[in-house]
Amino acid sequence: MPPQAKPAAAHAFLDFVNASPTPFHAVAVAAGRLEKSGFRKLREQDSWEDELKAGGRYYFTRNQNSLVAFALPSQWKAGTGNGLSIVATHVDSPNLRIRPNSKKTKDGYLRVGVETYGGGIWATWLDRDLSIAGRIVTTDQSGSQFTSKLIKVDRPVLRIPNLAIHLNREVNKNLTFNKETEFVPILGLATEKLNESKDEQRSTEPTKHEPALLSLLANELSVAPESIADMELSLYDTQPATLGGIADEFIFSPRLDNLLSSFCAVEALAETPDSVDGNVNCIALFNHEEVGSVSTTGAEGNLIPSLFHRLSPNTRVEAQSIAKSFVISADVSHALHPSYSGKHEENHQPRLNQGIAIKVNNNQRYATDAIGSFLVHKLAEKKGRKLQEFVARNDIPCGSTVGPYLSKLGVRTVDVGQTILSMHSCRETGGSHDVQEAIDLFSALFEGFAKLDAQMNLD
Repeated sequence: MPPQAKPAAAHAFLDFVNASPTPFHAVAVAAGRLEKSGFRKLREQDSWEDELKAGGRYYFTRNQNSLVAFALPSQWKAGTGNGLSIVATHVDSPNLRIRPNSKKTKDGYLRVGVETYGGGIWATWLDRDLSIAGRIVTTDQSGSQFTSKLIKVDRPVLRIPNLAIHLNREVNKNLTFNKETEFVPILGLATEKLNESKDEQRSTEPTKHEPALLSLLANELSVAPESIADMELSLYDTQPATLGGIADEFIFSPRLDNLLSSFCAVEALAETPDSVDGNVNCIALFNHEEVGSVSTTGAEGNLIPSLFHRLSPNTRVEAQSIAKSFVISADVSHALHPSYSGKHEENHQPRLNQGIAIKVNNNQRYATDAIGSFLVHKLAEKKGRKLQEFVARNDIPCGSTVGPYLSKLGVRTVDVGQTILSMHSCRETGGSHDVQEAIDLFSALFEGFAKLDAQMNLD
């Protein structure tokens, strides 16, 4: 069977994920996409009273690694208590973060100290072509002005080699290893030429990072090594995301969890016409979901409460706005694995390219209830889309999402997600047709939730 034409939305997602090796980059790329669709950047430290206009499209970022965007209805008035229709996602993924003191040399190798972030399948990072991305704080020559610059080294510079099977005959029986001592990337060989550094020759103070690494980063930014004041860097797999499978039905990619949902949220908001008198349409791209959402840029921070308050400063009106609002918490879900079908509950086995899965957990690891599920089904019907359900087995605890944190605000919340395989691997597998499925569901929320909600008769 020859490959079918690439799904356009999946092709656009590949560009997004390949340009977004870190949350910093994902937020920057999302902001660029929104600006092309007429969104204007606001700053949290400024007053918005004279900035917000009916029909306006706005976004703001926090600490370069989270983003909230919203589109006001054309008949919007400040303080009248419009609800918010929100798609909430996260832009962080399990990966390796370079430590503040990363310099390591052992047995003739330059190595880089890293810390594991989140719950990754760490064996999948072995023998991958890795590079460096993140942000670097630089200072000018006077030392009085500081700038945070994004960096993405577009070539492999690091690797974590496996031990040859000849030296570890049990490797295929035991894939575990010590993440502190046996999971250290190598940067190069500690030759005299590679280690030469004018800075070290001038100073006897120990350096926190390998001079060769600092030189690499400085060259990428076209700055002097001594102008690097601080950094927040991650490793990423340099192999690009791609479509795969006999008919291009798969996406083979890093960071599907959860740039897949984030991309779809951005696209849906950017392409949905503004409402006349309905809800404020909104997306929230949070950071730190993989480690519990507890940060100023995570879902437990005040990004969404702050937006509610700024749109409805009056406490009574703000409470009315919350009561009219609805959150779709979008995070990937587990597709049925053909080699491990017993890991799924027998009546809940969602498949790739068979629609978005509604995620249910009565122990509140997900925020879905019957009302939220009903509303999402009705929204999907408007786009002619089908939904699936995911419920974990009783003997296999599920993870969680940003949904339960946002539901604490009193906002009705439902958890959904595209299904994928190999979640938290260095490279995951998704369905190429599920990209458009999510965009359509989110668009249905933005286009018609307020009208649908008005038909609900609840105490």
